[in-house]
Amino acid sequence: MKNEGYLNRIADKILDLRLEAFGAVQITGPKWCGKTTTAERRAASVIKMQDPDRRDGYIATANTKPSILLKGATPRLIDEWQVAPVLWDAVRHAVDERRAKGQFVLTGSTVVDSDQVMHTGTGRISKMSMYPMSLFESLESNGSISLCKLFDDPEYLIDGIESGLSVENLVFAACRGGWPASLDVMSRAAKLLIAKDYVNIICDEDISRVDKTKRNPLLARLILRSYARNICTLSKKTSMLLDVSEEMEGVSMPTFDDYVSALEKLYVIDDIDAWSPAIRSKTVIRTSRKRCFVDPSIVVAALGASPEQLELDLNTFGFIFECLCFRDLRIYSQSLGGKLSYYHDRYGLEADAVLHLDDGRYALIECKLGSREIEAGASHLLQIKQLIKEKNASEKQIRLREPDLLIILTGGEIAYTREDGVKIIPIGCLRD
Repeated sequence: MKNEGYLNRIADKILDLRLEAFGAVQITGPKWCGKTTTAERRAASVIKMQDPDRRDGYIATANTKPSILLKGATPRLIDEWQVAPVLWDAVRHAVDERRAKGQFVLTGSTVVDSDQVMHTGTGRISKMSMYPMSLFESLESNGSISLCKLFDDPEYLIDGIESGLSVENLVFAACRGGWPASLDVMSRAAKLLIAKDYVNIICDEDISRVDKTKRNPLLARLILRSYARNICTLSKKTSMLLDVSEEMEGVSMPTFDDYVSALEKLYVIDDIDAWSPAIRSKTVIRTSRKRCFVDPSIVVAALGASPEQLELDLNTFGFIFECLCFRDLRIYSQSLGGKLSYYHDRYGLEADAVLHLDDGRYALIECKLGSREIEAGASHLLQIKQLIKEKNASEKQIRLREPDLLIILTGGEIAYTREDGVKIIPIGCLRD
């Protein structure tokens, strides 16, 4: 199935490969990020479980004989399959019976608890994530610098490559977000409404629907706002709970955790784990999670900010820029098996992101909006690399791989490689 005006997604290639290798593919990610549209382009038949005219009938059929819903040309898309969790086991069984690849695509915007399905689907149902669109997918990054090629080709020349994105462009792109609907032809004000409406629906409806537990929309907004205030920091949950408690009394930590868990199930909150290599004492390395959302526009909407306000407060936008960089790095590294973490120790040494590939290669990355911060960022990356060298020199048996790349992602407009090997790359040049 084809969609007019469809912008190619990096997930397209990943889905094709997984359909070639597995009987079924599950696409997970936040609502409105384009999962269904991407899957429809590969599907030969479609069943939408949330179709209001057919939903009750579909659920009754799933509870009686789910295999009926699996009949149809393949690949068969089952959209929002979690409406009837029994379909997971039905798909797994059908894959075993048919012994063919590329039979089903399952899409869903919420996490299904493990006790709702009998089997994990390992070896039969491959899982892949989708995110809102990266700057390259939304045609705002010119894609002149390939992340894959940076890893594969040590002689890859990036010097002098230019980005066409100004800081003002970046601010607007972050406020608008990577939601496909926001890229339709409409006014700037209308584009900014998409993320605001997304947050409203999450707080007013979805946070209670996700596991059929009634929750307070006001408290959901307060927790989202507290997360937004602490975006890309190591703020503890106790601090955020105090922040929330200033405006709503009687909120306990179990309640706070319950709301955060619901937002994680909806793929709204997307925290980043710590990288804790054995180069410092375990008591020195910070291991709390870095607070993050799946898209920077959620930060802006939760704070009630605007592009005009953020252009006058680039300090705050620096944290939002980091969130944007994390989103794009996750997307660009998917085909390489990328996994994001961060490094930070109590001596102040840090790397905003550590991008690990599934073959063991990795990059230390700092996200610096302006050129004045580049020197400090480069110093941090070089110090971590030196620590690893010194550790390896003293420890002969268990050696830690040295970083393959040192990168500073910037909001600037020109890429170059420093004499010390640190690569300065505008986010408006990057692609997969």
